[in-house]
Amino acid sequence: MENTSKIYVAGHLGLVGSALWKNLQSKGYSNLIGRTINELNLMDPQAVNEFFEKEQPEYVILAAAKVGGIIANNTYRGQFIYENLMIQNNVIHAAYLNKVKKLLFLGSTCIYPRDAPQPMAEDCLLTGPLEYTNEPYAIAKIAGIKLCESYNLQYGTNFISVMPTNLYGPNDNFDLEKSHVLPAMLRKMHLGKCLEDNNWEALREDLNKRPIEEFSGSNTSDDILTILAKYGIRVNPSESVKSVSVEIWGTGAPMREFLWSEEMADACVFLMENIDFKDAIRDHSSSIPEIRNSHINIGTGQEVSIRDLAYLIKGKTGFRGELVFNTSKPDGTMRKLTNPSKLHALGWHHQIEIGEGIEKLYEWYLKNE
Repeated sequence: MENTSKIYVAGHLGLVGSALWKNLQSKGYSNLIGRTINELNLMDPQAVNEFFEKEQPEYVILAAAKVGGIIANNTYRGQFIYENLMIQNNVIHAAYLNKVKKLLFLGSTCIYPRDAPQPMAEDCLLTGPLEYTNEPYAIAKIAGIKLCESYNLQYGTNFISVMPTNLYGPNDNFDLEKSHVLPAMLRKMHLGKCLEDNNWEALREDLNKRPIEEFSGSNTSDDILTILAKYGIRVNPSESVKSVSVEIWGTGAPMREFLWSEEMADACVFLMENIDFKDAIRDHSSSIPEIRNSHINIGTGQEVSIRDLAYLIKGKTGFRGELVFNTSKPDGTMRKLTNPSKLHALGWHHQIEIGEGIEKLYEWYLKNE
């Protein structure tokens, strides 16, 4: 890519897209295109085709998606499969029709089987059943991989797919109903700290910035305590001292891998600059008629238990209360560790470890409260 190349980042305002946009700008790319959902509905094939015909982007990064945590994935199953299929089908097909030089499609490591060998390498795709709670989303992302792969093989396009591990970072989703585990826990403990400090000004500012359901900082104190309790942030008064507890879903035993979103963006831009589809095909020769698993994991290869993560966040936020693990709630997949050796072999490694990342995220959260 040249610094003046026209690059379309689909989903440029989200966690992933904003990190990609920032990284591209920092490297001198000056011809970036982004559209909000109000400006371009990616589920509308006619609108997408008209946009591509008019703008003629040379490179495309497809970061737009319907995303959420375990609750959202399991509750809005129809929306998750339909909306993601529509978005990616429309963008990838329009990129083919308009002769885009290279496209990068972002998926997720939830594409791998529930009981995949750990750490998960690219070649374990489609070798077993998926985790039920996010199966619709995973199937949509698998379809995206295969769409890119199939267009490359039939039409000679240069579309590559990457599967980032769990991401966190600036512009994360802190909605307590729909967010992923790390930002949800960070916000819960921040709100818990506000309660134990009796800092209602900060608490109301937080709710004004990010309402919970229909509740904002303008609601009564009793209403606010009620909605916080619904999401597991509870004041436990006693005759001697007031204490606050924060509920964590599950046993805390599952292991998870986390990658700072800005590092994910750096890996993606590195691949856009240096890697083509032919480079992503591992151990392929003309004697092997089948091309599979051309996607690339983006991860750290390191994991932490949900319990240890919770106590790490507790320490970084300064929350002093009790963490209550609700074992009646689902754990989800017990392990989801990527094998990033393919990415390492291509020349990219992560730098930011989880403790530093949580500090950076909490600092960002407080500045953007």
